[in-house]
Amino acid sequence: MKRDELRARIALIGAISIWGSIGLVRHFLPVPSGFLSMARGLIGAAFLLLLICLRGHKLNGPPLRANLWKLLLSGSMIGFNWILLFEAYRFTTVAIAELCYYMAPVFILIAAPFVLRERLTLRKLLCVLTALVGMALVSELTKAGFSGGDWRGILFGLAAAVLYASVVLLNKQIHGIGAMDRTVVQIGIAGLVLIPYVLLTEDISDIRFTPITVILILVVGLVHTGLAYSLYFNSMELLPAHTLALTGYLDPVLAILFSALLLREPMSLTQAVGAVLILGAAIVAELPEKIHNT
Repeated sequence: MKRDELRARIALIGAISIWGSIGLVRHFLPVPSGFLSMARGLIGAAFLLLLICLRGHKLNGPPLRANLWKLLLSGSMIGFNWILLFEAYRFTTVAIAELCYYMAPVFILIAAPFVLRERLTLRKLLCVLTALVGMALVSELTKAGFSGGDWRGILFGLAAAVLYASVVLLNKQIHGIGAMDRTVVQIGIAGLVLIPYVLLTEDISDIRFTPITVILILVVGLVHTGLAYSLYFNSMELLPAHTLALTGYLDPVLAILFSALLLREPMSLTQAVGAVLILGAAIVAELPEKIHNT
């Protein structure tokens, strides 16, 4: 393995590891989800813009203007996707919230034949069905004592997954814009769109900006957004797409490990089996078809 490729893999694993810990940080942040999402977008976009300037690059204006309405829509969806995910962390365990969120690839598979005119193969259909069974197990649909808080967390996580899937599908229709330029603009739009939402729906005067709260907000904006996306984009230049996609599934695995080891959040055997089915189905769906034909 070449040195540059090794560095790219390390950068990718670093980015995924950072994203996998965001639920842990949210657990200790006593601020409204809208405010945290707004701060994440504004701080993260500022960090990435500064990085672009330091590298001597600049945003490519004409294609950004040509795709402006799609960027506005996708950026807005990213902002509300963050809110829903942070709310999922509040109402259920980090592990369950992450597993609900990682239903997004399944939703993409379901929507792709209608939105992108892609063929739904038998393998992908089986992956969808397997993931749905896994989701039923994670949700413990047959367990009468499942609390209302957990149900709200599950619904928030699934709603976040729907929005994320929508962003992915919309991004496939945005052309002529580099991944870094698109992400900086979308993250910035997410932060800006959430300003009026936060002012109208949340009482930020009640937030106690203690030193630890400020530090954790900065960690979410600078580390989980700015640094993580920077590492991810550095790895994109040298690694194939399937490596990026499959390595991305370290995110929920790490989130589940952090949930169990650091937060001591429980997971039943039934939910563990569901987790394996969801992640396994999503990973198999990402594999090239030719792997399964040999």
